[in-house]
Order: sequence, then structure tokens, then C-alpha cells
Amino acid sequence: MPGIHEVHRLPYSAEQMFDLVADVGRYQEFLPWVVATRVKSDNGSEMVADMLVGFKALREKFTSRVEKRRAEEIKVHYVDGPMRDLDNVWRFHAVDANSCDIEFDVRFSFRNALFEKLAGQYFDKAFRKMVAAFEARAHELYGEPQTS
Repeated sequence: MPGIHEVHRLPYSAEQMFDLVADVGRYQEFLPWVVATRVKSDNGSEMVADMLVGFKALREKFTSRVEKRRAEEIKVHYVDGPMRDLDNVWRFHAVDANSCDIEFDVRFSFRNALFEKLAGQYFDKAFRKMVAAFEARAHELYGEPQTS
């Protein structure tokens, strides 16, 4: 099953980055290819959300269950959509009061083997574009990084 595992150090607190990633309802404001989101339920530790992604005329809806452990971890479990599986985990490791390491792991598989092969070729580029969007959003929300 194709996937990516990466760690990035960012000049924002683990709490700030957790809040940014957990705010699924605003993804369409800054993430490429996210057309719309709908949070169906959220009790603080678990959320169920729909995400509509699109590229040109292609549109697909995904439903995920999101487990949240405040400022430590967010696990996203694929519930329904066009894929066989799509799960990811975000872990937030505080370095100090003003910076953190974000560990990200994503694994996916398509129902169609040809789509999976094609997606695997473009996944790294798409992943990097998404990471850049989260970093830009952090800068927009939290301003210039604080120095310790």
C-alpha cells in the first residue's frame, strides 16, 4: 500500500498546529483540491466529517472518522468514498513552547489497481503541496514565528 511518513519541524507550538489540523471545517479555505467540508459530528475527541475533493471536472466525496487527542495526535480513519483505504496519523511533538515536530503518516489504496499506480506517481508532489498549504495557513493564522 503506497504511503508517506515524514517529520517536519515548525516554528509554532504543538497546540497551535493541533488546532489548525483539527479544524477540518475550514480546509476548503486553504487546502488545494478541497472543494468543501462538512463536519457531521464533533464531541471534542471524535469527529465524523465529509470532504469533497476536486480537480477540474472530477469530484469525489470522502467520509472520515477523526480521533483527536489534544495537542498530541490526530488519527483519520477512512469510512466511505472512492478508495479502498485511506488512513493518516498526525503526531505533534513539542520541541519548546514555540516550536514542534509534526510527524505525518499516510497510507492509501484504491479499489482500481491502475488508479493506485497512477496516484503513486503523483502522490509525493501532491503531498508536498498539501504540507506547504498547512505551513502557509499556520503563518497566516499565527503570524511570524516566535523565537525561543
